[in-house]
Amino acid sequence: MSQLLTPLNTYACFNGTVSFYSHPSTTCKGEMKFTVYLPPRSQSEPLPVLYFLSGLTCTEENFIVKAGAQQFAAKYGVILVAPDTSPRGANIPGEEDDWDFGTGAGFYVDATQEPWRSHYQMYSYVTQELPAIIAAHFPIKTDRQGIFGHSMGGHGALVCALRNPEQYRSVSAFAPIVAPMRVPWGQKAFTNYLGVDEETWRSYDASELVLTTQLKHSILIDQGTADTFLEKQLMPQVFEQACAKSGQPLTLRMQDGYDHSYYFISTFVEDHIRHHAEILWS
Repeated sequence: MSQLLTPLNTYACFNGTVSFYSHPSTTCKGEMKFTVYLPPRSQSEPLPVLYFLSGLTCTEENFIVKAGAQQFAAKYGVILVAPDTSPRGANIPGEEDDWDFGTGAGFYVDATQEPWRSHYQMYSYVTQELPAIIAAHFPIKTDRQGIFGHSMGGHGALVCALRNPEQYRSVSAFAPIVAPMRVPWGQKAFTNYLGVDEETWRSYDASELVLTTQLKHSILIDQGTADTFLEKQLMPQVFEQACAKSGQPLTLRMQDGYDHSYYFISTFVEDHIRHHAEILWS
């Protein structure tokens, strides 16, 4: 795994720093980017780390610029890491054709189908290569990791946590795609990345995974009632039913009047960071 980092920019923020990095990824076979917020406490002690996975069309910049999360990371003493949502510039035919597939839409899976399999290995990147790089370069408590995300990234966070319950102590999501096997976004991505055998999709569907794997702590999900994607793409009730069936503790909060935007995320991001911090510091 590559440990070579190229610092791009660093900015002071809430007495800590926001830094942007690029590095050659052995997993995705190309340059990948991520951002890190180091709160002031990181100057004197290792801290828990919280990974945020962004949604469709986003980059490593969206969350760190729009969510207003740094003030709460400083307040609760956690390091924030936000990776990009896909490989870029892989020169794969069609990678730039659709906003919901290819560039900016890696779906946090390890593609098995050509031509995507050579670069689109976002699940392994997020769960293996990136954490190894963060542990090598930043003052984190390696046994105190949490993960959360939005939309496609909420799907990714739930899948990563359910498939790696010993790695991630805490998980939450904003408006996640919880049943990708049943919705157009997921069906399009899974068919192209994973092939037509739907049995291979189950390992990347949170509503399927939670039936066989339960986490020690409650999952927090916020979902806006005015989200235009709610009924056809997100379907939180499917995950709620699966959690009830399996006995997985879940707090699903339907937030009246909120949509799918970063206005929604910024309103409730403190609740999510506090949710993680209470678990990660316990």
